[in-house]
Parts: sequence; structure tokens; C-alpha cells
Amino acid sequence: MKRSLFKFWSTRAVVGLFSGVVLLGGLSACAHRPHGSGTQHSAADVAKFREKMLERVSAQLELNADQKLRLGVLADKLQEQRLALKGKTSDPRAEMQALISSDKFDRSRAHTLVGEKTAAITTKSPEVVAAMGDFFDGLNAVQQQKVRDFLQRGGRHWGGRG
Repeated sequence: MKRSLFKFWSTRAVVGLFSGVVLLGGLSACAHRPHGSGTQHSAADVAKFREKMLERVSAQLELNADQKLRLGVLADKLQEQRLALKGKTSDPRAEMQALISSDKFDRSRAHTLVGEKTAAITTKSPEVVAAMGDFFDGLNAVQQQKVRDFLQRGGRHWGGRG
């Protein structure tokens, strides 16, 4: 009895914490505006940024053709997950503002949004994890250490000054 009650509350706490993180992540994602006019990036801008990042990472890690291909798959899977998290809305900021547009917080819609974001994570994450695993496992020991060092620094200064 005690164990099942503990399991119930711990499961509930984990789900609640995860939901809160997803909601806060959605709020922060909606609050971010691209530099400049605040407009959304076009598909051409996204493709250009993707290619630039793939070139930079490939150069820093000195990737071979197979590793570059795996990195491209990882980038594609991450982009798919980002689009799935964004959802069908063209203006996520307005969707979040709608939750607080009246005198009461729209809890029902907030739960729906959390459910949609959670479903997007649940369905896309296995593909992202597999692509990340394939990419990382395809690196040699020196390349893997470079990735660890980069992450240790918080993702700053790849190949630059300290």
C-alpha cells in the first residue's frame, strides 16, 4: 500500500515537473524574437543557417563524409522536432498571450498545449536520440572528446578563445 502510494505521488511529481518544464520552455521559445525586425525566419534562412553550422562543426571536428552525413541527419531530426514543438500555429506568442488574455488563466488550453508539446517530444525524441547516438558513436575518441569539451564550456567558443 505504502509503495503504491509512493509510486503514485512520485509519478505525479515527475509528470508535473516535466509538464512545467515543457510549458516554461514553450513560454521562453515564444518570447524569443530573432534579431532584427522580429519576423520569422524563412525556409531559405533556416537552410543557410543549417549549412553554415554543418560546415563549422565539420571543420572543428574534422569529419569525414560518413560523419558529415550522420551530422546532417541529426540536424534534420532536430529541425523536425523543433517544428513539431512549434505546432501548427503561425504565431506561438499570440497563442501564449491568449492564455492570459482574460481575467482568468485558461488552464484548459494550457493543459492542451502541454499535451501537444509532450506528444511532440514523445513521438520525435526516439528519432533524435537515435540520430544523436549514430553521430556520436561514429566519431573517433579525439572527436568525441572535442564534443565533451565543447559541452563542458556551455556550448561557447568552439575552437575559439577559451
